Amino acid sequence: MENSGITIHGEDKNKRISIKCEHQRGLIYVVPSESNWVCQTEYMPAHSLAGMFKEIASLEDEKIFSIMQKWGIYYRPLEISKEYDDPNESTEETN
Repeated sequence: MENSGITIHGEDKNKRISIKCEHQRGLIYVVPSESNWVCQTEYMPAHSLAGMFKEIASLEDEKIFSIMQKWGIYYRPLEISKEYDDPNESTEETN
């Protein structure tokens, strides 16, 4: 999506993810922490969000699942390869 309403700002380790549409608007701040220092600076927002969603989903809390379902957000961790995967690659499972 060319104009998805999601923009990452910041040239240094402190990143801001601007999320906006005509009905909602906010900023997500991603800063260096004990869990994201291992990732390259440009990938830190993705690393932090994936890690946070992975931990949230692992709580198996019905209140959290209800909120995620209400907003149409689901998270499934994918296998980590040795090389960085192409973000345009399909994430659908094959049987």
